Amino acid sequence: MPAPIRLRELIRTIRTARTQAEEREMIQKECAAIRSSFREEDNTYRCRNVAKLLYMHMLGYPAHFGQLECLKLIASQKFTDKRIGYLGAMLLLDERQDVHLLMTNCIKNDLNHSTQFVQGLALCTLGCMGSSEMCRDLAGEVEKLLKTSNSYLRKKAALCAVHVIRKVPELMEMFLPATKNLLNEKNHGVLHTSVVLLTEMCERSPDMLAHFRKLVPQLVRILKNLIMSGYSPEHDVSGISDPFLQVRILRLLRILGRNDDDSSEAMNDILAQVATNTETSKNVGNAILYETVLTIMDIKSESGLRVLAINILGRFLLNNDKNIRYVALTSLLKTVQTDHNAVQRHRSTIVDCLKDLDVSIKRRAMELSFALVNGNNIRGMMKELLYFLDSCEPEFKADCASGIFLAAEKYAPSKRWHIDTIMRVLTTAGSYVRDDAVPNLIQLITNSVEMHAYTVQRLYKAILGDYSQQPLVQVAAWCIGEYGDLLVSGQCEEEEPIQVTEDEVLDILESVLISNMSTSVTRGYALTAIMKLSTRFTCTVNRIKKVVSIYGSSIDVELQQRAVEYNALFKKYDHMRSALLERMPVMEKVTTNGPTEIVQTNGETEPAPLETKPPPSGPQPTSQANDLLDLLGGNDITPVIPTASTSKPSSAGGELLDLLGDINLTGAPAAAPAPASVPQISQPPFLLDGLSSQPLFNDIAAGIPSITAYSKNGLKIEFTFERSNTNPSVTVITIQASNSTELDMTDFVFQAAVPKTFQLQLLSPSSSIVPAFNTGTITQVIKVLNPQKQQLRMRIKLTYNHKGSAMQDLAEVNNFPPQSWQ
Repeated sequence: MPAPIRLRELIRTIRTARTQAEEREMIQKECAAIRSSFREEDNTYRCRNVAKLLYMHMLGYPAHFGQLECLKLIASQKFTDKRIGYLGAMLLLDERQDVHLLMTNCIKNDLNHSTQFVQGLALCTLGCMGSSEMCRDLAGEVEKLLKTSNSYLRKKAALCAVHVIRKVPELMEMFLPATKNLLNEKNHGVLHTSVVLLTEMCERSPDMLAHFRKLVPQLVRILKNLIMSGYSPEHDVSGISDPFLQVRILRLLRILGRNDDDSSEAMNDILAQVATNTETSKNVGNAILYETVLTIMDIKSESGLRVLAINILGRFLLNNDKNIRYVALTSLLKTVQTDHNAVQRHRSTIVDCLKDLDVSIKRRAMELSFALVNGNNIRGMMKELLYFLDSCEPEFKADCASGIFLAAEKYAPSKRWHIDTIMRVLTTAGSYVRDDAVPNLIQLITNSVEMHAYTVQRLYKAILGDYSQQPLVQVAAWCIGEYGDLLVSGQCEEEEPIQVTEDEVLDILESVLISNMSTSVTRGYALTAIMKLSTRFTCTVNRIKKVVSIYGSSIDVELQQRAVEYNALFKKYDHMRSALLERMPVMEKVTTNGPTEIVQTNGETEPAPLETKPPPSGPQPTSQANDLLDLLGGNDITPVIPTASTSKPSSAGGELLDLLGDINLTGAPAAAPAPASVPQISQPPFLLDGLSSQPLFNDIAAGIPSITAYSKNGLKIEFTFERSNTNPSVTVITIQASNSTELDMTDFVFQAAVPKTFQLQLLSPSSSIVPAFNTGTITQVIKVLNPQKQQLRMRIKLTYNHKGSAMQDLAEVNNFPPQSWQ
């Protein structure tokens, strides 16, 4: 059989292919020849064939049929065969394929080989694709090589140990003794890999992190020697001594100094030296400075050092390299909240980055600019950001508009400035704003009573002949409808009023209605505005009626419905029209953050008191309790009218009067306070019969057995029964909730539902916490009125928090003893 072509010839042949099909044909032909050679067990050219196969694999063609041949090459005694075999194993094998386990013994033998280069091949392969099983089996050999005096092997063993730790973290302690001695090595390769190993161990184990913190002085000394050492051609890169090792040490110092005062103090001086002595004319120096800045910001460094770090980032912003500017903006964005004043000094440089041609830099500069806005610079920053909004690409407009809205709402110096800014945004980028921009601006205008005339005049002029910005047109239509009388009367004091007639105002709104640019929502705003003007204008009511009636037959269902209802207001309900269309009251913004909310501002923090309202004193809304309406199914459930128990004992007669109203479904929140006032509920006459001084309830527990209504997940609910002496139709059920688990059940709420033929009242529970280990119980009383003596049915709903999770369950109770209802 002729000798196969060499790898160089194959590469040259493949490169001559003019089309993909021609290349594919060459590859298939060569693969067929290689398969034939493998089948014939040709040991002479196996190495050459595997090498060609690896080249085809790099081109993206399948080469899996060469996996076993790689193992044969690894088992060979020739170094050239082993080299190609291990390279093929790293490229073609991984831990998902069982074939890789076959090479474990070969790697173990090669790790103990007498030639360092063979040992190096085995270490590289294990560190590249070793599975967790292989790492466990071979960790001992790797640890031995870490202690060898050969620098070539020690650096490879250290990197292999990193892979072993990632695969099997519990083997970390095995490498601890050998790792300590690696930092004493003079060889930079060993130092570099030892720092990588230390970093991996510190990131994966808090115990290792605490243990290695005592190495900070030694790391500082190594870094200082690198900075102060003279020219060394072996390690010099652009005039800087071994920048790769410096960067690795800085990263390790960052991890060791995080949240540790002593370690941070020990490295402050060396970080200042690196920051001031590193040359910045080349990218190598910038890389070291960037790592230094990240380390300073991440440890507990001195304030002066942090300012120095931010100044370095400020210098980066002036660099011609786009990547360096981007890195600086990203880093400043991370630190702006903690070192706001230091970043503010570079505000002008940051704003200049908004004009950069690179879109990534623009976006970071925009985000950082918004982070720098505060009450002191709001006017200047908004001017720059509005200019940016006007000239930026469409993909920036939505985010920029949202940021301006938030900043203006937070730091607006006056309402007029706030309104002008929002209108400028709507005029510039109205089609890109968020959906809530229109209602938010309407609320702002409504609440600024003294600005109504000014605002409606500005909006009227803004939309004259231009309906392209739909959110602006919607706000303008709403304001014209609401304050059109102020526009016509010319009451604006803030600027020179314009002379507008009622017909001109209606012309604008009608133009909005018929414009092709108007959306259905915008037309709805315009039609409603025209309708409102029927109560604000006096001379054009008939014209308004005509416009409204036209849209009663519109193909737009929304417009048609509005027009039909407005026509009805003109005809059948004309007496109500002025009241229905009167001016909107001031809108209150709902806040639910409690009595005081800490408002976090950019560079300023102060408590902002919020208006608080006392909790409602009456019963809770029926929707809260009506969650149980569908518990029993059917149509025999009526809405809930919950009642609450009083905070002090009442007289017997009073207790009976409060016993039951028109209630058949209720749920009492745990330990709910008594309301200040309870709605008056008419009492059925039979509840007033038989009042006397005798005890109201007869304890006949012996005659009515108790039942277990619910038992699940450690929670047990038991019912005990009593019967009223004065009204035999009333049954009093006392529930007892116990908890057999090891943790308390908190926020416990019991709710119940019964059919409509019954009436039910659920009093407040004794507590909201069910103690663990059955050490206590919650008791709660249910009063049930059963005038028809029917069999009692009940569904219950239980909600509580247990082990950090909110629990909820439904259950049906049908096993009431006959004595409880007969």
